[in-house]
Amino acid sequence: MTKFEGSLLKAEIYNTYKSIGVNEDSARLGAESMVETSLRGVDSHGINLFPHYFRSFQSGRLNKNPNFQFHQTKGSAALLDADHALGHHSGIVAMDKCIEMAAENGIGACTVTNSSHYGASSFFGLHAAKKEYIGMAFTNADALVKSHNGKHSFFGTNPICFCAPLKGEEPLCLDMATSLVSWNKIKNYRRADDLLEPHWAFDNNGNPVTNPHEAASLSPAGDYKGFGLGMMVEVLCAMLSGSVMAKDMQAMFTSPPEAQRQVSHFFVALDISSFNNKDLFINNLTDMVHRLRKEPSIAQESVMAPGDPEKITFAQRINDGIPCFDEIIKEYIDINPEFKKCLKSKH
Repeated sequence: MTKFEGSLLKAEIYNTYKSIGVNEDSARLGAESMVETSLRGVDSHGINLFPHYFRSFQSGRLNKNPNFQFHQTKGSAALLDADHALGHHSGIVAMDKCIEMAAENGIGACTVTNSSHYGASSFFGLHAAKKEYIGMAFTNADALVKSHNGKHSFFGTNPICFCAPLKGEEPLCLDMATSLVSWNKIKNYRRADDLLEPHWAFDNNGNPVTNPHEAASLSPAGDYKGFGLGMMVEVLCAMLSGSVMAKDMQAMFTSPPEAQRQVSHFFVALDISSFNNKDLFINNLTDMVHRLRKEPSIAQESVMAPGDPEKITFAQRINDGIPCFDEIIKEYIDINPEFKKCLKSKH
């Protein structure tokens, strides 16, 4: 599989966005998020999506120069109208607002309307945790998760992300979809023509399938529990912001290319020092994680804390490069031949 060199790719994505008139922050944050996410091994939400976002800017689905407006702001609560911006940009603006409010009031929460797909939720939770806040991020998405006992999908994959600072290493990061897997992961299996794991997905009649080309909906994580958590995220995002719910949202890949999707998000930042001594909290959390990793294992792999596999993958890919499907490499080069300079090696 062909590999990209991360830093070169980030610079070229930024340059390519700028060449079509995308504003500075959208170009920079989009490039940072995609490359960082793929370096951490979450390919479904990383660089694989650049061609889609690029086409969305060209078609007018994404606003190249959004006019962000905060409304109904109180001491620790805000609503952001993102004006159909790239979600990576609107999400960081919202999380920075949360951090600002948390520094003043102990907690900050911001709901976002009129946004778009924002990639990996971890990008925003880690943004807060690296500043030594607890960060949480949620988003809704088009309906892809099968209803409990139903035939069809109703809620999206609606991820939940929780990040907190650790001492001497990258923050603790739980980033999980409320489905067993993401839809972008199904798309990756289609590209590779690999069979899905049982119970990952269902066909149009609600029957489980292993053929990725027959998948029409996803299984909720933990059966009815994941379905309930997906509903919770829908309430925090769509209901709280007054936006459209998953069932009424334009689909990411199959709707008209110019159709603006009205994705909504919800972010929270907690100022640790408003609750307890910050150094004590970080030391205690770090100790808990270290103790967890030393727990007896029943497998060859050790017990891991959330986010540990991504830390391992990051250490590998920062040196070895980011693997990418050849068909997506072709899309990159069709968009801009300069991407050839970012290729590292083939295996």
